Amino acid sequence: MRRQLAATTVALTLLLAGCSGGSGSDPTASPDASTSAEATASAEDIAALEAVSVEGDLGSEPTISYDTWPFTVSAPVARVVSEGSGAALEEGQVLSVDYLAVSGADGSPAGTTYGASRESITLGDASIVPQLNEVLTGQSVGARVLLAVPGTAEEGATIMAIEVADAVTVPDRAEGEAVPPAEGLPTVTLAEDGEPSITPATGEAPTSLVVQPLIKGAGAPVEAGQAVTVNYSGWLWDGTPFDSSWGKTKFTTTIGAGQVIQGWDQGLVGQTVGSQVLLVVPAELGYGDQATGSIPAGSTLVFVVDILAAS
Repeated sequence: MRRQLAATTVALTLLLAGCSGGSGSDPTASPDASTSAEATASAEDIAALEAVSVEGDLGSEPTISYDTWPFTVSAPVARVVSEGSGAALEEGQVLSVDYLAVSGADGSPAGTTYGASRESITLGDASIVPQLNEVLTGQSVGARVLLAVPGTAEEGATIMAIEVADAVTVPDRAEGEAVPPAEGLPTVTLAEDGEPSITPATGEAPTSLVVQPLIKGAGAPVEAGQAVTVNYSGWLWDGTPFDSSWGKTKFTTTIGAGQVIQGWDQGLVGQTVGSQVLLVVPAELGYGDQATGSIPAGSTLVFVVDILAAS
């Protein structure tokens, strides 16, 4: 479901999504981790990153320096530049981060959030480059880390200085006022922990997007461009499950920005934080006429989405 970000944040999209690969059955369509993201850094890679310097005050765009460009690594590698003095980071928290990325070819800028909107990631998210999860584990708010990831022969490696500006613990499930659903939709049943299951509806699938709140949260409405953290499950119209974040890591994405399928971008904007929403997504607002992993071409998709946070 994830699409490409705008040019200013391409670096973060590629690095946090594992650098390359095609979409699988995951409705968030995070690219599969590349072979390089799974490789082990060599002693030379570690030494190369140690030779990179980062200067500048926290909260301001830093300067990344290296004496002997071009910079190359054979596998992702990360290190702590400075430890934070804020609250300790916890797995599952949504981290608000600033970053500066530069090209390993010559140190030229490759993307930044400074002077713009911060990005959000979930600590422990399996779609993040593993080395970033590892280097942030045990750190605190205010930490600054360096991450280097190899690239293509044409683009070269990328170096990122990443600063954790904030960390928020979000709930696991929607909480609010129950909303009676319209007739003719799949019936949603919640487990004790809130995980949804469905009984498929009979009859033909809707041909237009259906947005049915099941729980009305008390939070603010979601706005296009916000980073939204959710728990979700997805099924085909016939009730066949194809993906779920429950029991894994909550999913964080920028909504209304083309990172996810149109059904999510259109259906979640305007819903309040804390809500649970049933989405029935026709193929033209989902994956269209292309098969995606276990999702056949032309499929109508059913999602139950718990909107846990937005910033």
